[in-house]
Order: sequence, then structure tokens, then C-alpha cells
Amino acid sequence: MWNNNVSLDQLRSSTELICFAAKWLGEPARATRFWSVNDGKQVMVAEAHGLLDEADIICTWNGRKFDIPHLNREFLEGGLKPPSPYRQVDLCEVVKKQFRFPSNKLQYVSTTLGMRGKVQHAGHRLWVQCMAGDPAAWKKMETYNKQDVILLDGLYRRLQPWIPGHPSWASFLEEDVCPKCGSPKLQKRGFAYTQQSVFQRYQCQGCGGWSRGTKRETGVTIREVANG
Repeated sequence: MWNNNVSLDQLRSSTELICFAAKWLGEPARATRFWSVNDGKQVMVAEAHGLLDEADIICTWNGRKFDIPHLNREFLEGGLKPPSPYRQVDLCEVVKKQFRFPSNKLQYVSTTLGMRGKVQHAGHRLWVQCMAGDPAAWKKMETYNKQDVILLDGLYRRLQPWIPGHPSWASFLEEDVCPKCGSPKLQKRGFAYTQQSVFQRYQCQGCGGWSRGTKRETGVTIREVANG
């Protein structure tokens, strides 16, 4: 039950990673891959480390507080160095910040937006069965993990124009494209004003997100006046 206190000497064993799934953005759903302790604990952890090391951006659901810290602990315990730096897009944080859904659970948000939703399972019992080596349970766990990743891919595309501070696609592609989705279909829509400058404002005709140009259109120059 939630909010119970369990002392260290009551633990039979520490929390550990038993499986994960992942795919690259743009890959078809069938390309989603799954690793578990059945592949060997070191192999599984090394695969996770390799993916993070290769990635520029990681998309997760509550990954900033849960998944990534757990993975980092596994890397440390496994004697691995930190993967190369990457940016995180945590869709759970986006939903909490930008919207007011009755629930911020992935199942509720995804189905409310017309998506398939998560794979239903027996709950904690599924994890227990997997730890006991039940082949049927492991097959269900694989399906469950993969569906979560596929769901995140679709939800990420749906939320792209709403993600504040999204890592700029323009920087990665080195082209004049929408910083949120990478589309070249940008339409000039007015101007963005700061305290001192004016910038061209754009709306993406792909995802619908808003951005502004990096070149100042006009503005004022503030100079210090010496008192004397």
C-alpha cells in the first residue's frame, strides 16, 4: 500500500531492471525492440546504455523521475560510464504543465485522445510471474512494454506543438525548419516582440507549433548613460 515505511533490513533484495522496450522515432511499430534479464542482465543493461549513448533526445512518460534515474543506477552498479549527453522530453511533465486532465496517467490521456491505450494485464502479479520465469507472463510483459513505446511515439507526435522548450529540430538538421517537428512548411504569422527586439513569427503547417526567427527584424539599442 502507498506511503508505507519499509526499513532496509526488511528488504529481501534491491530494486532492479528486469526488462525494457525502445524504438527510434520514425521506425514502424514492428521495429520496437525488447530486452529482458532472459537475455542476460549485463547484455540488457549494456543495450540500454548503448541506446542512450547514441540518442540525441529521449522521449519517455515520467522518465525524468523514474526510468532514467533507475537506468543510471544500473549503469553505475554495472561499472559503466555515463552515456553521452542527451535531451529529455518527458510527456508526463508536458501533460501536467500544459493541460488539466482528470487523470495524468498514460492510459487515460492516450484513450481520451482517441488512441488505443495500454495493454491490460494482471497488475503486480504479472511482475511476480515474470520473476518466477513463467514464459506466458514474459510474453505478456513484452507485448505490454512494446505497446507503451508505440503509444508514446503516437502521443509525442500529437503533443509536439504543445511541448515548451522542445529541443530544436532546426539545430539537429541545420536547416530552416520547424523547431518542434522538423517540417519545412513554415508560414509567416506576425511578429514576436521582446523588450528590445522584434522577430519574425512562424506557424508550422505540419504540427501547428509556433516559433520565431533567430534574426532580429528591428529593435532598439540600450546604451548606458554615465552620470556625472
